[in-house]
Amino acid sequence: MIAYLGNFGDAFPLFNVFRYITFRTGAAMITGFIVVFLFGPAIISALRIRQGRGQPIRADGPQTHFKKAGTPTMGGLMILSGVIVSTLLWADLQNVYVWTVLMVTVGFGAIGFYDDYLKVTKQSDKGFSGKSRLALEFVIAALAAGIIVHAGTGSFATSLAFPFIKQLLLDLGWFYIGFAAVVVVGAGNAVNLTDGLDGLAIVPIMIAAAAFGLIAYVAGNVNFSNYLQIHYVAGTGELAPLCGAVIGAGLGFLWFNAPPAAIFMGDTGSLALGGLTGTVAVATKHEIVLAIIGGLFVIEALSVIIQVVSFKLTGKRVFLMAPIHHHFEKLGWTESQVVVRFWIIAFMLAFVGLSTLKLR
Repeated sequence: MIAYLGNFGDAFPLFNVFRYITFRTGAAMITGFIVVFLFGPAIISALRIRQGRGQPIRADGPQTHFKKAGTPTMGGLMILSGVIVSTLLWADLQNVYVWTVLMVTVGFGAIGFYDDYLKVTKQSDKGFSGKSRLALEFVIAALAAGIIVHAGTGSFATSLAFPFIKQLLLDLGWFYIGFAAVVVVGAGNAVNLTDGLDGLAIVPIMIAAAAFGLIAYVAGNVNFSNYLQIHYVAGTGELAPLCGAVIGAGLGFLWFNAPPAAIFMGDTGSLALGGLTGTVAVATKHEIVLAIIGGLFVIEALSVIIQVVSFKLTGKRVFLMAPIHHHFEKLGWTESQVVVRFWIIAFMLAFVGLSTLKLR
């Protein structure tokens, strides 16, 4: 919305600042933080009143978690409000990628909200039917992938790019839509599995948002993309303000989610933010790099898959508890140790992922 003022830069030179993606990204970050910080307390109070006993705690979870009983969930509403308001203010609303990412974010957020609602009202950790939930996620993700393909050019739009080798492109044809949908749904659910400790998921999400904000900016700039020898994807630069909004809203949420958390993100936030990150990766043609930058989420998801498969095939568990952050709690790590050490891992993986921009 405010980005539109840049069109009047010739008449009012001061308005030229709104043409710069870097300026609008910074402004989106600040706006996202302010929205969540100012309205967060009211949202938390309203959710606490309506939810009563708050998010149910897993009966087989670490003993230290039982003291969190009564903490409200659906904190993702705070984050999404900051992201959406900030994006609508500072991103170019004529950009198809912006609307596509917002569509996935809101769609996945709605699915997560319904899941949280069922858990709170039933006071059970069993929410929305897994099959129905995945089916809805795939419909939204496939629709988003189709829009992204339509917005692209030629065979490149349906091709999978590989890091380190610019010339290597694998044209998947229309199968690419299915592949992209798997990436988006996988990202959403991987982040959802990571959200189990105070502050554990939101910081890696902000790290991933910062990394993909930079990727979107350089991929959408013909000069930078040529210099770094990455594939140029016209229009993706406008995803940088959206990623900035995620960082700002995430910081605002962390203010309230820092231990001891006043509110949990819930599926409302984790599914939405994971889907958002996956869609940005698809739009910028960095799907494989997502597995590196979001490596922490991949590890969390794999730990659950390994645990389930091992138990079904052998009757034995590989981890003391899955997802893997609970395994380390069972080993005796404090919650703060797990969270901070996992943050460090997320930072290092993001640096490795960003190194692919230059190592070509």
